[in-house]
Amino acid sequence: MSQTAAAPSAVIHYPPGFRARRGQNWAFLGLLYTSFYMCRYNLSIANKAISEEFGFSRGQMGYIITTALFAYACGQIINGLLTDRMGGKRAMLIGAAGTIVMNILFGAASFAGMLGLFIASRGVDGYLQAFGAPGMVKINTAWFAHRERGRFSGIFGFMINLGRLGIFTLGPALLAGFSVLGLIHIPPLHWRWLFWTPSLICAVVAVGMALAVKETPEEVGFPGVIADESSPASTGVTAEFSQVMRAILTNPAVWITACAYACTGAVRQAVDQWFPRYMQDLYQVDLQSARFQFLAFLIPFVASAGSLIAGYVSDTLFRGRRAPVAAVLYFLETTIILCAAQFHSANAAILFLVLISFTANSTHSILGTAAPMDIGGRRMAGFALGLIDSFQYFGGSLAGYLLGNLLDRNLGNYFYFMAPFGVVGGLLMLTIRGKITHGPKPEARPEAAA
Repeated sequence: MSQTAAAPSAVIHYPPGFRARRGQNWAFLGLLYTSFYMCRYNLSIANKAISEEFGFSRGQMGYIITTALFAYACGQIINGLLTDRMGGKRAMLIGAAGTIVMNILFGAASFAGMLGLFIASRGVDGYLQAFGAPGMVKINTAWFAHRERGRFSGIFGFMINLGRLGIFTLGPALLAGFSVLGLIHIPPLHWRWLFWTPSLICAVVAVGMALAVKETPEEVGFPGVIADESSPASTGVTAEFSQVMRAILTNPAVWITACAYACTGAVRQAVDQWFPRYMQDLYQVDLQSARFQFLAFLIPFVASAGSLIAGYVSDTLFRGRRAPVAAVLYFLETTIILCAAQFHSANAAILFLVLISFTANSTHSILGTAAPMDIGGRRMAGFALGLIDSFQYFGGSLAGYLLGNLLDRNLGNYFYFMAPFGVVGGLLMLTIRGKITHGPKPEARPEAAA
């Protein structure tokens, strides 16, 4: 059955068994992407330990961060296009294999201690991880109707933040040592285990995903349940390169959304990549302390809440329109950032980092997942996601070397670095509010009489 003809307020009805099968699909995809994030944000926990062991400055650590994010951004464009050709499942498994190998190599690089080796291995890892998001979004575009995708983006954000919470909890425990049920005692481990342990987790989940996930509902006996708004006559998930390039690159909404998303990336990565080091260096907060663990829990928790709320609001109150919601969030974010720069205590830093994470991850979910799904449909969502998401990481790469050097000069530069990006993002979203929708063009839909 098709949902495109349903009234905007109508409840979507699915055949028996569809929601359960979709839930199984989504669970394995989400857990695999969660493990990707554990393999990505481990560097923020290891940042200070690596710096102290080898005498690297914040700027030099920023080289590693920038290289990884820039490689990820380039990979999103290339791999998004490849994903539309090869399919999302294969793309995600390539990304999983790649990040497992490169995280193992990054940990092993500790025996050499060469900055160039850390930069190179993290850069390759960044490129290979860029198969993950296009692959997952492409699969889920075939499983979620248009007016469910904002809520899907919220769930997507939750899985990302589950990965961040996982490494922010596991990482300090590995460094400090811990016991399991009082029976198994793990002594304090070298920081290289922050890269090896998530690799093992990713490998286990990847096997489950390979066995359980299907690309489309049609593969498990649910034909025509989710219509492809970008091409209603098609039930396939692949498209020719030329067709994808022409459809996506000529859409103004893609480029405006991408530029705004670069602003999201700069703020989001400034928080995620540097908040442990910032709290350690400025306020001498220990990673195992209750204060840091509270912050490490709150940041992904409120980020998940922001993702879910923003997705639900854009789906329901704004009927699938993402730009108005994003504009409000960007301007709210700017206000919070400027307030944060005026206070100078650990408790104030915790409060404002949490609030910034809420706003940044709210725009991250609706512009980075829901909007590309709306634009690309099931056949082109990979490239739409890859292109838009690449700009998030081009913007985010500024939070590596550039921010690292600013922090070497003065830790007080931290919040002021973020402020301009909220203003620019909000203004960009206002330019398409009520003028360009993220959804398919009217002429792409079948005739009403058909």
